[in-house]
Amino acid sequence: MNAAIEVENLTKTYRVPIRRPGLKGAIKHLFARQYRNVVALDRISFTVQQGAAVGYLGPNGAGKTTTLKVLSGLLHPDEGRIRVLGFDPWRHEESFKKRIGFVMGQKGQLWWDLPAYDSFELLREMYEIPSRRFLSTLQELVERFSVEDLLYVPVRNLSLGERMKMELIAILLHEPQVLFLDEPTIGLDVMAQHEIRLLLKDYQKRHGATLLLASHYMRDVEDLCDRILLIHQGNILFDGSIDEIKKHYVPFKKVSFTLSRPVESEEVFSQWGEVQEYSGSQVTLTVAEHKVTQIMQLIVTRFPVVGVSVQDPSLEEVIRVAFSTFDNGQGGRDGVA
Repeated sequence: MNAAIEVENLTKTYRVPIRRPGLKGAIKHLFARQYRNVVALDRISFTVQQGAAVGYLGPNGAGKTTTLKVLSGLLHPDEGRIRVLGFDPWRHEESFKKRIGFVMGQKGQLWWDLPAYDSFELLREMYEIPSRRFLSTLQELVERFSVEDLLYVPVRNLSLGERMKMELIAILLHEPQVLFLDEPTIGLDVMAQHEIRLLLKDYQKRHGATLLLASHYMRDVEDLCDRILLIHQGNILFDGSIDEIKKHYVPFKKVSFTLSRPVESEEVFSQWGEVQEYSGSQVTLTVAEHKVTQIMQLIVTRFPVVGVSVQDPSLEEVIRVAFSTFDNGQGGRDGVA
């Protein structure tokens, strides 16, 4: 399988003005500005195969949006080699632009005072989409997104969820092969988030598209992605599957036991793991993954157990542990989005 995205030693640094507090500082800033360099991306490297869906995760300021902007050609890197579908993004070739789509959850490309259909017509001209193909693709997307009645409503009158659906249609009209998604479900309610995920998953499956998703919503990542890249302070911390990252950073499981009669003290269970919850007849332990079966057998033979459940740590918990591990071990450094 060929690589859709190739990144090698990508580096990006911003020159940021230093602003001093108070009136004196403001005046000094006007006539003698001082600057500092902020490293957004520090020689990062990764590859994404065609048709893959990769979650690109990190806290605010980690470098996620900067990476997506470089890959889409909106920013020029300071150093490194980047190829997207065989193109150099910053050359801004028309054939490259027609093969990618960039969704930014907090920014839209639709004209605010016009119906979405008018913006779609403009995009048809920009991407030189043949009329027959345009109408066919638009009809398919409109039906899948269930927005037939909203095409001629001014964008300003649409709800946030409806606007995001229209934004996605605008991005998908030219049938891009690579989608860069920056918080595509931000601010949406639970139902709207679910619909957007289903639509993106369906598009990827039908067109074999490549997805690079930056999101703070772990449900987006779990539903759409088969691989995770962790970035923190401009550095790639981890590259692997969801199962691999859980085993790497949080190699334990939560085991819950339901007892037919209460046990007087939670201390009797602490010898087998950290007690997370205890209510007499219900106890939850954090147990090392490789000891789960052994400890379950021990407790079942010694106590009146009537129910057992085993739960993996949530992806959100795993990501939090991963970043805490990095901070505690290596200290901090300024970052930008």
